[in-house]
Amino acid sequence: MSITIGAHVDQTDPIAEAKARDTTLVQFFLGNPQGYKGPEFKYAGGADGLRADAEASGIDLYVHAPYLVNVATTNNRIRIPSRKLLQQHVDAAAAIGAKGLIVHGGHVDAGDDEAMMAKGFDNWRKAVDATDLKIPILIENTAGGDNAMTRYLDKIARVWDAISKAEGFENVGFCLDTCHAHAGGNALETVVDDVRAITGRIDLVHCNDSRDEFDSGADRHANFGAGKIDADLLAGVVRAADAPVICETPGGATEHVADFAWLRERL
Repeated sequence: MSITIGAHVDQTDPIAEAKARDTTLVQFFLGNPQGYKGPEFKYAGGADGLRADAEASGIDLYVHAPYLVNVATTNNRIRIPSRKLLQQHVDAAAAIGAKGLIVHGGHVDAGDDEAMMAKGFDNWRKAVDATDLKIPILIENTAGGDNAMTRYLDKIARVWDAISKAEGFENVGFCLDTCHAHAGGNALETVVDDVRAITGRIDLVHCNDSRDEFDSGADRHANFGAGKIDADLLAGVVRAADAPVICETPGGATEHVADFAWLRERL
């Protein structure tokens, strides 16, 4: 199969990182993934230089939003900065010509009741409505939390039902993470069909093995063959999704090249 396989890399020189892995696809953060400070460009040529050099090299760029973006929460001290950070990263990712911005589904607080869950889904609608989506945002399924927006299929369906009513919905896609699906308790045998039945699309796959058992709720990635996910299931998800693949597996170029080869052999 001619599926492009790339990796999550350091943001300082994504072009060099792609070439070190002999790939045309990389994902990275723009700034601190654990901070509200906003995006920054560490590439020597700045945003314009990165865009031009990526285009000249035929390399597709994806940006991962900071982990702490949570537009679903009912806590305004988190939700309002999250919405601001989401827009800033959309703008920054668009400036470098990125194909998409990956953002986690977020959650409402533990112990929140059904009414609060409903507000969380509607907060996603409001976030899509309020954000100028210059490039697609790809909502990613997450591994843990009973009150997560995108751990369970029924919750993903409620997010999609809510955001389908928002202006800009056509610029929202889905990123399927295999480790998160496994740890979140979703059967990898059927998860591609299950997600597509809800969203109509899978735009990107995060292909990762898991250090933990099925339905553990633990988000701990492993290199292929070193975790708890059956090799055929990982390859089956990639084959069925038929979308670009990012490996967020441990290590650097050497480990990633080995992971690419492991996956291609099984495709």
